[in-house]
Amino acid sequence: MTRTISKSDRTVLGSIELASSKSISNRILIIRALSEAPFTIHRLANAKDTQLLEGLLNSKAPVLDAGAAGTTFRFLTAWLSLQEGEQVLTGTERMKQRPIGALVDALRKIGADIQYVENEGYPPLRIGSPAGMGKTNALSVPANISSQYISSLLLIAPSLPNGLALTLEGEIVSRPYIEMTLRLMANFGVTHRWEGNTIQVQPQAYKTKAADTGFTIEADWSAASYYYALAAIAEEADIRLGGLYANSLQGDAVLADIMVKFGVQTHFEASGIRIVKTPGTPPPAFFEYDFVKCPDIAQTLAVVCAALGTQGLFTGLDTLRIKETDRIAALQTELQKTGVYLSKLPARFSNKTEKEYYMIEGKSELKGTPVFDTYEDHRMAMAFAPLALLGPVAIADAGVVEKSYPDFWDDFQKLGFVSLT
Repeated sequence: MTRTISKSDRTVLGSIELASSKSISNRILIIRALSEAPFTIHRLANAKDTQLLEGLLNSKAPVLDAGAAGTTFRFLTAWLSLQEGEQVLTGTERMKQRPIGALVDALRKIGADIQYVENEGYPPLRIGSPAGMGKTNALSVPANISSQYISSLLLIAPSLPNGLALTLEGEIVSRPYIEMTLRLMANFGVTHRWEGNTIQVQPQAYKTKAADTGFTIEADWSAASYYYALAAIAEEADIRLGGLYANSLQGDAVLADIMVKFGVQTHFEASGIRIVKTPGTPPPAFFEYDFVKCPDIAQTLAVVCAALGTQGLFTGLDTLRIKETDRIAALQTELQKTGVYLSKLPARFSNKTEKEYYMIEGKSELKGTPVFDTYEDHRMAMAFAPLALLGPVAIADAGVVEKSYPDFWDDFQKLGFVSLT
């Protein structure tokens, strides 16, 4: 369904109790599935992907369908490698186009029985019994592969007969997500040693505390990015977001520092944060950032730059092409609908480094009510929604937000946005 939203002014005031972190929720579900004793999870994300993972972890069906959930598929691939019996893990047609070969190769090297059902290197997968798991405890993988692959391997590492020494070859991308995984594992008694580019995890059990007080999931900093975008684009903003804290496990918490450049100040309070923009704050003429550690907020910042007419220079976008859609191509197409261009710069600009740079130029002008396509990607829907501060916008397939933030549209309405359809 296409949803058209608008707002009568450019002042944004209100309070939102944010959705819980999908990234933390999914990791905690795997840890619980591998733990020696069950434990209670408080504030588990209501994201479709998380609910799906929870259900599949408890399923004995011969075919498990992960839908469009990339993290769910990758975490299940590793977890199923430790389970008895044989199951097929599949997903949507888009999922069947997303490469899984690097993770499968790594799991095979440590003894997993995994076969491709259709195309080599891509889902679906047939995963057999774990009889050979642990035949080696040393593994090397490229450091620039998805952090979800690396986290998948780390989460099962303590359950392997001889643990795992995982060497990351090259420059590590998305390090905060790896550190998040290790910190969550440590919360359940699993120790590790990280020396150079090698992470060593000895065989050990995930343990819960004597009295099960449970584990509480913090709110989602990625979801917070859309409210920071509202504040940046607004003439005036004062928004309270519940459930966020300064000492966060999430790499996207860097938003608090990034958005200062756009005149948005963050105040940490007992129950969350307050983000404020005072009237008359001019936008920056130029904004440069490397998103290698926080790729999930790149779309949001691209739209902010477009809305404000800020020239943006982005790098660290490598993983965006293999998400729910090719997010770079999707951004290029949708930003052009507002007269803004996202262009890849010539290789010579990179001064002989391997980084790719993209330039955002122009200032968004809404002609009529533009319809933004979402490409089955929840982040495209949510990243473009703040443009409604400039005028009515239509978001195609608006229900796609259920993947990570089912209450997104309801929460926007609490801030004075009106849904026209």
